[in-house]
Amino acid sequence: MIAITGATGQLGQLAIEALLASHPASQLVAIARDPQKAKSLSDKGILVRKADYADKAALTAALKGVSKLLLISGSEIGQRESQHRNIIEAAKAAGVKFIAYTSLLHADRSPLLLHVEHVATEKMLAEAGIPYTLLRNGWYTENYLASIPPALEHGVFIGAAADGKISAAPRADYAAAAARVLSEEGHAGKTYELAGDNAWTLGDFVEELSQQSGKKVVYQNMKADDFAAALKSVGLPDGLAEVLADSDSGAAKGALFDDSRELSKLLHRPTTPLSKSIKSAL
Repeated sequence: MIAITGATGQLGQLAIEALLASHPASQLVAIARDPQKAKSLSDKGILVRKADYADKAALTAALKGVSKLLLISGSEIGQRESQHRNIIEAAKAAGVKFIAYTSLLHADRSPLLLHVEHVATEKMLAEAGIPYTLLRNGWYTENYLASIPPALEHGVFIGAAADGKISAAPRADYAAAAARVLSEEGHAGKTYELAGDNAWTLGDFVEELSQQSGKKVVYQNMKADDFAAALKSVGLPDGLAEVLADSDSGAAKGALFDDSRELSKLLHRPTTPLSKSIKSAL
């Protein structure tokens, strides 16, 4: 049995879809805070179990009979260290034999604010005594695709990444890699730095967007504080705006760049190019 936390989230659903290509639905356990949101999964024959990242007892019950776990990092920044501790301790109590954890690209040396909770979780895993693999995911292309509509409307794409190279890939690529790690032997004890094959700058992004959309879009680079303020002004929660601005600032320093191609090696195919992602988004 393979369990997936955050099963109704964007990455979780894609990971389940990838796992279904090689596993019967009866071997998958979708752990969800709200089972009602997982109806499409239960309709496929996947076992849905209710558990919140903050409820260790419920997590232990949800992991009963599970041999492998895909621990998708929680979305509540600032709460993830305690939540991940609950899941890891629950996995140990339930007898889980292997954990794959979605960490952050170069977490051990990343300048991003996001790295703190990931490093803490990696340390917990090292001390838990359960075989594990670190899936250090790079940036999701979707993080920038979401800004396409306002960019096309105003002709301006704002950010704070300067000319920093971003080795992004779509969530589906990372999900497929996670599914492979959970489906094959030989991955325990390994750390994978996962990123897109071909890095690009936000200038490259808007150039491709302009070409495909037929509308001229320019990239406006801002100071991180100004970028965060702009994001807040259009309704983004303060915490998320700060994280996105910090991530762009980190990208300017190379934090989102990696040329190891470990993701495509795991996938046994090239990662999805930016041009295809923009085409799909449009």
